[in-house]
Amino acid sequence: MPKSGFVTIIGRPNVGKSTLLNIFVGEKVAIVSSKPQTTRNRITGIKTLPEGQIVFIDTPGIHYINKPLNEYMVRQAISTLKEVDLILFMIEPMPSRTEDEDAILRALQDVKTPVFLLINKIDLVKKSELLPIMDEYSRLYPFKEIIPISCLKMDGIDLLLEKILEYLPEGEPYFPEDMITDLPERFLVAELIREKVFELTRQEVPYSTAVVVDQFKEDPEKGIIHIMASIYVEKDSQKGIIIGKRGRMLKEIGTRAREEIERLLGSKVFLELWVGVRKEWTRDRRRLKEFGYF
Repeated sequence: MPKSGFVTIIGRPNVGKSTLLNIFVGEKVAIVSSKPQTTRNRITGIKTLPEGQIVFIDTPGIHYINKPLNEYMVRQAISTLKEVDLILFMIEPMPSRTEDEDAILRALQDVKTPVFLLINKIDLVKKSELLPIMDEYSRLYPFKEIIPISCLKMDGIDLLLEKILEYLPEGEPYFPEDMITDLPERFLVAELIREKVFELTRQEVPYSTAVVVDQFKEDPEKGIIHIMASIYVEKDSQKGIIIGKRGRMLKEIGTRAREEIERLLGSKVFLELWVGVRKEWTRDRRRLKEFGYF
């Protein structure tokens, strides 16, 4: 009997959750950035193996900032804990825990779901430095498995997959075997555009950016997809940064995004971007809902 189940990946911002999801799936379904708090929504990635199907859920990094957008992101992450068959709690091999990790440990006290501890980025430390971390966490919570991995070096990934399958229930696949995500194309396109804003801008600009796909129209005769999208920021000064001198920044965002969107969709793409201002939208629950949050 094959196995099938849902697995959520949790952790503080920037520990490698989205990178791990993309490794599992073999395609980019979650955007990645060196900046923390890149992921804002629950992202689903589907891995189908001869032994069964694993439906991974990448979550926003758990952090505590008193702001409606950040509150939404944390709720998205915490809400998965009681909805899945297995939890992967990812940390870095740091000598001391953060407040966010302590908060995650407290949240885990209320769940009966099996939990693995994943120590990512082990390529950055000596093996002897891992033992105290493993010992400390094993005293704080009854993890079913503690697995050191390196997403960068692909170390421990095969073992992790084997262990995940061991803990999943028997059952038929939830999705067709050629499906890698259940997210709509519009969502993925918006995320790829937002990723390029994270890559090319600094300070508060990427965190003040929302992307909405206004039009997604296929032209089968010409073999091209016409996409119109709006990039919203909170201040006029941020709009100026996104557009750039003589429109150069917006052009670069569009070029980089279009290349990735074409790879994702397997089609030529005509991408048109517009920049607008929605003042204080990250604090405005009505605007958050308009942009797909809440």
